[in-house]
Amino acid sequence: NFTFLVGVAAAAVLLVIPAYVYHWKPIKEIAVLGELLAVSAIVMCLLFVTVDIGHPERFWHLIPKIGLLNFPQSLLAWDVVVLNTYLAINLTVAVFILYNKYYKREPNKKFTTPLLLLSIPSAISIHTVTAFLYNGLGARPFWNSSILVPRFLASAFCSGPAFMILIFFLVRKYTKFKIDDEAIQKVAELIAYAMFVNLLLLGAELFKEYYTGSVHLAPVQYLFQGLHGHSALVPWIWTAMIFNLTAFFIFLVPETRRNNVTLVIGCILVFIGVYIEKGMGLVIPGFIPDVLHEIYEYAPSGVELLLSMGIWATGLFVFTMLLRVAIPIMNGDFHVADDGVTYFIGDQLFLVPQKKQQNSAPVKPESEPAA
Repeated sequence: NFTFLVGVAAAAVLLVIPAYVYHWKPIKEIAVLGELLAVSAIVMCLLFVTVDIGHPERFWHLIPKIGLLNFPQSLLAWDVVVLNTYLAINLTVAVFILYNKYYKREPNKKFTTPLLLLSIPSAISIHTVTAFLYNGLGARPFWNSSILVPRFLASAFCSGPAFMILIFFLVRKYTKFKIDDEAIQKVAELIAYAMFVNLLLLGAELFKEYYTGSVHLAPVQYLFQGLHGHSALVPWIWTAMIFNLTAFFIFLVPETRRNNVTLVIGCILVFIGVYIEKGMGLVIPGFIPDVLHEIYEYAPSGVELLLSMGIWATGLFVFTMLLRVAIPIMNGDFHVADDGVTYFIGDQLFLVPQKKQQNSAPVKPESEPAA
């Protein structure tokens, strides 16, 4: 989950580059949604780090100058630093843009542009450091590969944008927020390129393992064929391969990519396929066989499943609440009133639970403070 969500967070850079580097208007209008998704994904990543350290009260050790962060010797410390940096950048930029839109003024580019440009290497760094966590373990040959970093980045630019497209369709269907088909198609086209690179690197890795036929082939054999009668992951990884290949052809062919139904199917296949590939297909085989050449197959416990579902629910709740505020502001339904102090609500259904609408007239309180 942690590895996968880091990729989802890093994928926001695919919206930042065309929006703020090349100033492409269709993407620029939805880039804030990508930044808010990155914030939510990083929150989930940090929650998974908290779970992984064993006891939540140990979290204070991850805070520099307060706990024993062991920086810069520890790779996990580097990961925590780059994750918090990326979280701070995206949260600052998104809040600043929405704050200025609430007050009906253009954001100061002298403030946002440097941060947005800094977010590009930050997005790459969070997945690079995550790959180094695995790559630096010499005793685990399955992870000890020089192409693990580009594989992580390529898969991140598949699953993250695919999830964004699904969010865009939901937002466009259930809100008044306008998202152009041109923007969605451009993101889908980028997914096609990333899918090709991801599959190419996976094929190169499999060629290296199978053609050399060294003793380090055992984890790959366990994953794709089964080893000594143990084959729990074989159906999972082949399901992921079928999903990824099917999705690649959906995104590659213009007719299926431009059809909203097949596009949604392709995004779902990418999301599930990459999740399996970077979860069960990456983490578990690295431990099989163990250093004593024994095989112990892994299955998640009930506690692990509940913790994972709880963290996912928390992250999606955070994202929902962020959208609950951002979309009315982006639509112009929630902004400062003409007096410059009170607020103006053009559509109450964005801000209160949906009930039987009795009065559709805009509401302009006289005594409420500015939001």
